[in-house]
Amino acid sequence: MKEMVKFGKSPVFFDKFTRRPGPIQDNMHYCPGCGHGILHKLIAEAVAERGIQDKTIILAPVGCAVFAYYYFNCGGISVSHGRAPAVGTGVSRSTPDSCVISYQGDGDLGAIGFNEFLQAANRGENMTVFFVNNTNYGMTGGQMAPTTLPGQITTTTPYGRDVNTEGYPLKVCEMVDALEKPIYIERVALSTTANIMKARRAVGKALDNLKAHKGFSLVEVLSGCPVNLKKSAEDMNRFIDENMTKYFPLGCFRDRSAEVEEFVPEYAPVHDPEEVKSILFPRKLNIGVSADFRNESDIFRSERRIKIAGFGGQGILSLGIMLATMGKLRNFNVSWLPSYGPEQRGGSANCSVILSREKIASPIIDGECNLLIAMTSTALEKFKGELKPNSVLVYDSSTLERPDVPADIKVLGIDALNIAREIGNVKCANSVILGALSVVLVDSYLQGDDKMDFDRAFEEAIIDSFNNKPEVIKQNLYAFYEGKKAGAKCFKHGISGNIDKKANDDALNEIIKADNFRDSSTDL
Repeated sequence: MKEMVKFGKSPVFFDKFTRRPGPIQDNMHYCPGCGHGILHKLIAEAVAERGIQDKTIILAPVGCAVFAYYYFNCGGISVSHGRAPAVGTGVSRSTPDSCVISYQGDGDLGAIGFNEFLQAANRGENMTVFFVNNTNYGMTGGQMAPTTLPGQITTTTPYGRDVNTEGYPLKVCEMVDALEKPIYIERVALSTTANIMKARRAVGKALDNLKAHKGFSLVEVLSGCPVNLKKSAEDMNRFIDENMTKYFPLGCFRDRSAEVEEFVPEYAPVHDPEEVKSILFPRKLNIGVSADFRNESDIFRSERRIKIAGFGGQGILSLGIMLATMGKLRNFNVSWLPSYGPEQRGGSANCSVILSREKIASPIIDGECNLLIAMTSTALEKFKGELKPNSVLVYDSSTLERPDVPADIKVLGIDALNIAREIGNVKCANSVILGALSVVLVDSYLQGDDKMDFDRAFEEAIIDSFNNKPEVIKQNLYAFYEGKKAGAKCFKHGISGNIDKKANDDALNEIIKADNFRDSSTDL
C-alpha cells in the first residue's frame, strides 16, 4: 500500500529538534493553546513556497520567541533582548540578497527594543517583522506588557491595568503607519480558522516583499497565551476576538507593495576572508617592549598616582589615556578613572591614573598623589591638597598664577595654552604639558636609559592611540616637543630651581633629537 502524506511538516522545520534540551525531540514544546506554534507553521510554509529557505535568516531574541532557534532549518541568530532590528539591519546591509525575518514578542519589541524597531521601520530596512502580541510577558510569568489591555489582570497588575498610572497599551501598527518608509503593515489574529487563513495570506505577502527586496514589512499577530492568562483554549480565542480586537482592530493599515520596485543596495559587501580579517583585526603596530622589560628608575619601584584636572574640552581625559597607554606599553599595570559632570565640555573634568608593577587595589585617588596636572584654578585649589611630600605639580601658566604649595613640592608652570595656540591647535595643550613634564622627569627622577625612553614611550602611545589619524599624531608630537623646549627654557632660567647644567644639557639634546624626529615623520 502506497503511503502519501498530504499535510506534513514543512521542510523549513528540522526533522528532529535536536537543539532542544530534554528527551522529546520530534514535537514543539510550547504551552497548550500558544500561538507561536501556529505562526511558526505559517512562516515555515511561506518560506518553503517561495523557495527562500537558503536565503532566510530568522532573528530570535529573548522571550518565547527565542525558541524559534530550535525549530527552523534555515539561517538564524539568537540576539540580545530588543536588539533584533539592529542585528537585522547589519545582516540585510552586509548581505543584501538575504531575507531577514525579525520574530519578536510584545515585551521584546514594545519595551526594551521599541526605539530600535521604530528606527529600523523609519529607515525602511529590507526586513520583515512578525510581532507576536499576547498582551503579557509570557516567558517570565505573565507580567504586564506594553500591550496589556486597560483593566486586564496580570501578575503585576492584580487589580487590572490602570491607564492613569501605567498608561495605555501601545498600538504598534498605528504608530508605524505614521512613518513614511514601511511598505506593508497588517494586524491579524490566530483565534479562528478564518482568521488564521487571513494571517497566512499576510505572512505570504510580507515574505513576497522580502524576497523582492521592497523594504520594511510588519505583521502584528494577536496570539493566545492561555496558561499565563489562565484561560481555556476556547476562552482564549474569545478573549482575542472580543477584547483584544476592540483595542487592536484587525486589518491592513498599509500596502504599497505594488507601488514599490525592487531595491538592492549598490554597495558591494566585503566577503574576502583576508580583507574581512584585516578590518576586524587591524594589524598591530610594532611598538612596545618585550614581556620581561622593566624600567630601571627608582621611582617605578612603587605605585605612581597621577591626577589630571581642569574642564571639559582641555584634553584632560585624553591626557590621562596617553599616560596610561605609556604605562601599558612598558608593562605596568594601569588604571584610568575619569570623572566629569553632565555638561562635560565646559564643565569640570578630572581623571586618575595609576601605574604599578603590582596589582592595583583601587583606581580611586583621593590622597597620596605623586603628580598633579592642573589646568584651571578650580582644579588647582581642589586637588593640590592631595599631593604627598616630594611630589610634582604642573600647572598651565597661561591662565594661572604660581600656586602656594609646600617647599618640598616641585612646581612647573608651563604656558601650555598659548604654546598650543601658537602652533595652531589649542587641543594639543595637553601634549605641550606632557612634553614639559618630561624635562622635569629627566632632570630629577629618571635614570639610565629611562631618560631617553620617556620620549619614545610617548611617541609610541600617540601612535597606538591614533594609528589611523596621521595628522593628529603629527600635531601631538609637535606639541610635545614644543613643550620640551618650553620646559627646558624654564629650567635654564632657574624657575623651578635645583637644576644642574648636565640635566639642562640633556634636556636640550632631547630637543635637538625632537627636531630630527619631526623632520622624518612627514610620512606618518
